[in-house]
Amino acid sequence: MLANDPTWTRVPLIVSFPDTARFTETYGFAGNSGRVNLEGQLLRPAQPSSTVYVFMHPTSTLQLLPMPMALADRGLHVLCAASRYPKNDSALIMEKVAIDLGRWLDYARNELGYAKVVLVGWSGGGSLSLFYQAQAENPTITHTPAGDEVNLVEAGLKPADGVIFIAAHLSRAETLTEWLDPSVLDELNPDRRDPSLDIYAPDCPDQPPYSPAFIARFRAAQVARNRKITNWCLDTLERLKARGGPEQERAFVVHRTMCDVRWFDTSIDPNDRKPGWSYMGDPRTVNVGPVGLARYTTLRSWLSQWSYDLSNAKGPMNARLISRSPVLQIENNADEAVPATHNPTIAAALATPDKDYLRIPHATHYYLGQPEQLKSCLDTLTDWSRRHRLLDE
Repeated sequence: MLANDPTWTRVPLIVSFPDTARFTETYGFAGNSGRVNLEGQLLRPAQPSSTVYVFMHPTSTLQLLPMPMALADRGLHVLCAASRYPKNDSALIMEKVAIDLGRWLDYARNELGYAKVVLVGWSGGGSLSLFYQAQAENPTITHTPAGDEVNLVEAGLKPADGVIFIAAHLSRAETLTEWLDPSVLDELNPDRRDPSLDIYAPDCPDQPPYSPAFIARFRAAQVARNRKITNWCLDTLERLKARGGPEQERAFVVHRTMCDVRWFDTSIDPNDRKPGWSYMGDPRTVNVGPVGLARYTTLRSWLSQWSYDLSNAKGPMNARLISRSPVLQIENNADEAVPATHNPTIAAALATPDKDYLRIPHATHYYLGQPEQLKSCLDTLTDWSRRHRLLDE
């Protein structure tokens, strides 16, 4: 155990299960010897509880972030669960991540002994939680968008007892599309750009505040670029399959993936956000840097997690399949990572009648330096949990 706070301890966990992959997806040892090995941490207070709050992000590890630790500081038991793609989404398949999350929920109930399991979908974990809960309530998916069998109908996914959606976006596919730089004309040469759509260029003919016509053209070009990459992935996979040789997959680079008119025109989808800024810093720098969304990916991974039309993990689509579970949504009104339209869109799509919504003014994505906003989030979370009999009195 690694001590973090005198009121709770970190307990390292491993969940391992057999899996036979057609080929090695990622470098490392997460899937060696025909097994998937998942790592996580239980943030366990001294006071026992029959409830655990499970955090999972498709690609990140969350045990050192403020939100899980704040719940543990409150005396809540928190499981920070990693998928088989920790800190590496280049080959991530969302359908396999859903299986990983199901294994963690089974482990929490059957091995750790928790009677109630609550999914906390923070940031990119929000759409994952919706995806998982939708397939646990109404399983429909048997194959990935690339046509590979990943059968969620027969995976035995069991619904969480409740879902909490905090500072979370629509999905990786939809968010990326809203951030794709539509000026890129050649995916192999990002210097070939349409100057009329290059909003980061000083001589771009359209400047903020942008006209409705320009915004519509900009958004349409973003979707068109996503579809162009998707079609190239589908065509390339078909060629590789037709060859029948050793090459079954291909990696590629997606340039310029952090470009949104909202960052420089706050009259678009207005909220309390800081102008000219993104959750990773200056978007003009991130747009051309090495750490942007989807910067390194594979054919199958693009189709599963980034394709605007084909991804199975899109938020509104899955929200419409959740009809029985209680859901709490918490929107941070100064969120520099989640556009202002995303949470209302999820709220409107949720089929469950048992849904609550809180908007926290001036709250940023991480609540850094915002103890009052963080307290409002935690107070709402614990009150909602108790009202739904998900948390011990």
